[in-house]
Amino acid sequence: MPVEGGGIDRKALWVVRELGLPAIVKACASCRSTRHHPTGKFRVNANGKLLDVWLLIRCELCGRTSKVPVHERVRVQSLDHERLLVFEGNDPAMVRRLTVDAAFAGRAGHRLDWSGTWELETDVPFYEFGGDDPAPLEVVVRFELPAPVRVGKLLTAGFGLSRSAVRDAVASGRIRLPLAVDAKAREGFTLFVTAPAPPREAAGGRG
Repeated sequence: MPVEGGGIDRKALWVVRELGLPAIVKACASCRSTRHHPTGKFRVNANGKLLDVWLLIRCELCGRTSKVPVHERVRVQSLDHERLLVFEGNDPAMVRRLTVDAAFAGRAGHRLDWSGTWELETDVPFYEFGGDDPAPLEVVVRFELPAPVRVGKLLTAGFGLSRSAVRDAVASGRIRLPLAVDAKAREGFTLFVTAPAPPREAAGGRG
């Protein structure tokens, strides 16, 4: 969605930096807590020709270890040997991949809590919204982790504007987005600022 009438003179990169993995939200069998974190290990159990694989998680409050099913009662021959080695070796990349996977969470019956898992970095380079330079601005937003972040929240954090100022800027076309301001983004996108705007206001940049 390039700006009409010419090229872009200014570009900025915003990065949703990873601060940690999301909490796995499910009831603990030993206490009232619902927040869990991966232990970094899998449990693989073979029973004859059938195989079970679980991701091990630990309760944030009491420390109880429980299991999240990854593969249940699958035939040994149906699971790729290299994938099996990944589970048996407690591969950190696979632990991370499953922990941040919303589809896997849905199948396993838990949800993810992304609070405190990201912060927005805007100083590579940083441009104020409006400012003294009237040239169009292209902002590339990149995600280090698939945290579902509302687009409006990124704009308030990135430009230091109130929610109402962001909505006004989007409605007037000063900020041009490839998705709705109320939508939640999980992956990168590009937005454009086409005209000067109100002065910068204080706003936080953490999720």
